[in-house]
Amino acid sequence: MGELVTVRVCDGISRGFAADARARIAAVVSGADALVELLRVRVGPVGPTGVLAQVNAEVDGRRIRVQEVAVDLGEALDRLADGLRGRMAAVASGWAPRPWPRRARSRGPAAAPSSVEAPPAGVPEVRAQQVRARQVRASEVRARRWADPQAARTELPCAAGPQDIVRRKQAHLVWCSPDAAARTMDAMDFDIHLFTDPATETDAVVYRVGPTGYRLARTAAAGPPTRPIAPLTLSPSGAPELTEDQAVERLAAAELPYLFFAQPGSRRGRVLYRRFDGRLGLIAGAS
Repeated sequence: MGELVTVRVCDGISRGFAADARARIAAVVSGADALVELLRVRVGPVGPTGVLAQVNAEVDGRRIRVQEVAVDLGEALDRLADGLRGRMAAVASGWAPRPWPRRARSRGPAAAPSSVEAPPAGVPEVRAQQVRARQVRASEVRARRWADPQAARTELPCAAGPQDIVRRKQAHLVWCSPDAAARTMDAMDFDIHLFTDPATETDAVVYRVGPTGYRLARTAAAGPPTRPIAPLTLSPSGAPELTEDQAVERLAAAELPYLFFAQPGSRRGRVLYRRFDGRLGLIAGAS
């Protein structure tokens, strides 16, 4: 199995760790009942002292991804192996809603929510202040977890720096139900997933936020989906129409981890998100 695992070690990580990463991931999948293919592992530095480890694979024909951050390589690979083992088991047993907040993994205390909901367009200032206060509290929790190497899922504090979009992804969005989008979000270890909702023919997102852990928002306001399996809550407003500069300004002002908005004119959905290194990325639906 080891020869089927490809490992990319980024600058800043010793090349000698590639063999260790390959062996750990190969050990996880060697006894699996499922058909596991196309295993790709990437290990690189993030922040001043952290390590980011990620694995992409296909399990019984379904794409999955696991991404973990820790204060050292050994811990990152341990968490990556645990996460891959759990994700493979979830694929084999069939999809079920993931708990919210995140359930603690095999080590450490229960993890705190990794994001808060962005206020919709036209929200009163009081609501915006409440969102900011929740975000500040979440940042304090993340800071405490960063100081604790045994935290269930370490999240690095955002690095200070210019708010530039350093990575852009443009894709033909998949037309699927919100339930299917939620399953993809979980399988790929995303906190937000952009897709096109065929029921309304509008771009939409599902994202991880309380109280149920699954929320649906569209570029245009619409009613709830018919008999969803996922415990979806619904954003009552359509996504705000913003330029890129306006979106960056709003995300920075509210200290949000991501922001769903609509491109002026086309109303195509876009997601501005904060990367592990604190800089910004943009996901856009192709015209």
